[in-house]
Amino acid sequence: MSKQKLHIIKVGGNVINNEVLLTSVLKDFSELEGFKILVHGGGKKATELANSIGLKPKMVNGRRVTDKANLEIVTMVYAGLLNKNITAQLQQNGCNSIGLSGADANCILAHKRIVKDVDYGFAGDIDTVNANNINVFLQNGMTPVFCAITHDKKGQLLNTNADTIASEIAIGMSEKYSVSLIYTFEMNGVLRSIKDEKSVIENINSVSYEELKKDGIIADGMLPKMHNCFNALQKGVSKVIIGNPTVINNKNQPFTTLVL
Repeated sequence: MSKQKLHIIKVGGNVINNEVLLTSVLKDFSELEGFKILVHGGGKKATELANSIGLKPKMVNGRRVTDKANLEIVTMVYAGLLNKNITAQLQQNGCNSIGLSGADANCILAHKRIVKDVDYGFAGDIDTVNANNINVFLQNGMTPVFCAITHDKKGQLLNTNADTIASEIAIGMSEKYSVSLIYTFEMNGVLRSIKDEKSVIENINSVSYEELKKDGIIADGMLPKMHNCFNALQKGVSKVIIGNPTVINNKNQPFTTLVL
C-alpha cells in the first residue's frame, strides 16, 4: 500500500520579518491539501528584542551563541510571540494548527552541543524525533507548527537550527509518509550567481553538488542548508525543494529540486 503524502514546509527569518509576505505564505500553506507541518525560524526578531533591552547577541561564524539570557529571549520570541502569531493566522485561514516546541509531547529530543573549537552555549543538536507523537496530531486533524526550540528531557530547553529541525522531522516522518521537504527563503532557489535572481539551478544531485561547492557557487550559509537537504534524501525523504515562498503552491516560479 502506498504511503500518504506529507508536506513539511520551512519558512525562514526573512519571510517571518515581512508581515505582508508572511500573511501570503500562511494563506498558501493553509490551502495546501493533505497532511502538512510548518517549521519556522525567526532569528532576526530575537536579535531585535535582545538589542532593545541592551542584550547584544554574540555570533561566531554566522551562528548564534546562546547563553542563558539569550536562551530566554529566543524561547520567548520563537516559542511564544512568533509561534502563536503564526498559529493564530493559520486558524484565521481555516487551518487547525497547533503551535509546538520540541519539548511539547516530547516531540524533539536534543543534547547541548559538545564544545569543540567554540562553545555555542545552549545550542541543541537533535538526537531523536518522536514521529508517533507528531503523527497523533496529524491523524486527529491538527497541523503542527514547530519553532526552533528543543529540549534534552532533563528540563533544559535548547536553541536549535530550524533548517535542521525541518530535515530531522522529515526523516522521522518518512517511515510513515511519503515526505516532501520544502525550504522557502527570499531567493528563487539555489543560484548560479548571487547577483542574478534568475540564475536558478533547477536540479542538483550529489555529484553536481560537489562540483558546485568546488567552484564556490554553493558556499557560506547555503552549505549547512544543503547538508540538511541531502541528509534528508539519504535517510528516506522522497523529495526536497528550495525556492521562494510561491513554491508552496507551485505558482510557475523556478525553484531548485534536489535528488541523490
